[in-house]
Amino acid sequence: MEDDKKTSVFVKRLVLGFALTCTGMVNGALAETGDKDTAASESSQTLKPMSAIDWLSNSVALPAPAPATPLETGVTDTAAVEDVTVSPIGTAKADAVGLLPASVTGLPIDLWGNSRPDDLARRILSLPVELMPAMQKLLIRLMLAELNPPKGTANGSDRLFLARVDRLLGIGALDQADALLARSEMQTAASFRRAFDTSLLLGEEDITCQRLSDAPELSPTFQARIFCLARKGDWDAAVLALGTGRALGYVSEDEDAILSRFLDPDLFEGEPAPPAPQQPSPLTFRLYEAIGEHISTSSLPLAFAQADLRANIGWKARAEAGERLSGVGAISDNQIFGLYTERKPAASGGIWDRMAAVRALDNALKNRDADTLSVLLPEVWSRLEEAGVELPFSRIFGPELASYNLSGEAALVALHMGLLSDHSEEIALRAGASDARAHPRRAILLALAKGDTSMVTPVDAETEAVLEGFAVTGTPIRLQMLVEQDRLGEAILRAIALFSGGALGDLDELTDALAFFRQIGLEQVARQAAIEFLILDRRG
Repeated sequence: MEDDKKTSVFVKRLVLGFALTCTGMVNGALAETGDKDTAASESSQTLKPMSAIDWLSNSVALPAPAPATPLETGVTDTAAVEDVTVSPIGTAKADAVGLLPASVTGLPIDLWGNSRPDDLARRILSLPVELMPAMQKLLIRLMLAELNPPKGTANGSDRLFLARVDRLLGIGALDQADALLARSEMQTAASFRRAFDTSLLLGEEDITCQRLSDAPELSPTFQARIFCLARKGDWDAAVLALGTGRALGYVSEDEDAILSRFLDPDLFEGEPAPPAPQQPSPLTFRLYEAIGEHISTSSLPLAFAQADLRANIGWKARAEAGERLSGVGAISDNQIFGLYTERKPAASGGIWDRMAAVRALDNALKNRDADTLSVLLPEVWSRLEEAGVELPFSRIFGPELASYNLSGEAALVALHMGLLSDHSEEIALRAGASDARAHPRRAILLALAKGDTSMVTPVDAETEAVLEGFAVTGTPIRLQMLVEQDRLGEAILRAIALFSGGALGDLDELTDALAFFRQIGLEQVARQAAIEFLILDRRG
């Protein structure tokens, strides 16, 4: 009986679906050549564009890439960027869209200068996801800055804009990416595709679905159309669209299985859900969640961790997602602190021990208990290192810890947390003398925080590389040409990459990066990056 019931439902979908197709009621479902053909064309390319994010949903039918202009001739294949679109003359340049004005960022409005959008996009997307906090903060500032488009950018070009959005998505900074996309008004299918997935992971898809309904030129795929029809409450139309898509081959068997359960869960009551894919798209992720099959985000890209911050997710999963996002600067210090201290740890081991340590530190500070701090601080630091979340808690607790007269290892931890905070120079100026033999790097760290390294000498290869970077007065040769060609923003991206490589062992690159930042006026960035390099262990 159950098989007959399912067969009847399937036949009904086919018949009504074809009827809708014939009468044109499924508006735009077969627009262009369809997203299936687009996806097949994209997958057949030998070299995938640098800015492609594999987990993006195929929510709209993307136009074919535009041919290279004479300016682009000779650019290497690796510099290509996906989703190149053509906009009408007069369309606002998406590359100029930003959230932070020059008065906030401190960056010159013509920072991109003569750089080519492809080159900037390639440099942005080739940077590691995990950077030293100072570098991550600088890069996010660049991604959100309101800047003039690179000179010579074609009217309507969005190559650099998409790369900036993709970088934010790559580190899970969905709120920032969402705001940037909203400011751009999502004038292209490529922008909407990212906005659709961002809204899915933030749980705010209704607005984006409405835009999809109001803009048929976006050519929504059957999967996206079905989901949005259901969200709107038009279940009959969603069922009919599914039947049409399945019959015409635009919905695969696996997609049909999950969409059918999403639309009519009673029909499959008692049956196991289809196995979840290892690399789900945001749409697939939400569909599984809708049928009660939550997919763990621990092994998924960082953007999915944002979905675990929602109030309907369990506390431990929210806290673990917060740790992942905090480690790359995608959420605020207060968010991770709030997650850690939301309630008493329910068990021991792993994240529970980190939560307990932070709660104990917070209580000791509230009670002004120096004796407890002396015992507790080394353990707290060790726990924070396990998850790479030393920085947010240093910014929270560091300034207050600096007011205590501690000794031994506790004193060193308190100093490190103070220097990693936003009050490093003030704390360094107040710091007293200490045994140089016990803490050989201490004097160098204090000198870096104060901005005067003339009176300190290196104690190892790492401190030598750092101090040399603060002693150099000219622009490093490997960055000089970019500066001379009016490609300052591109040079900053290159310097971020150099610092990242230097932090992993190539100390010459680290020296050049520090020298360059100081040379162009990013003194505080150089200081904080140097302090982080000497305190935080990010070399695996």
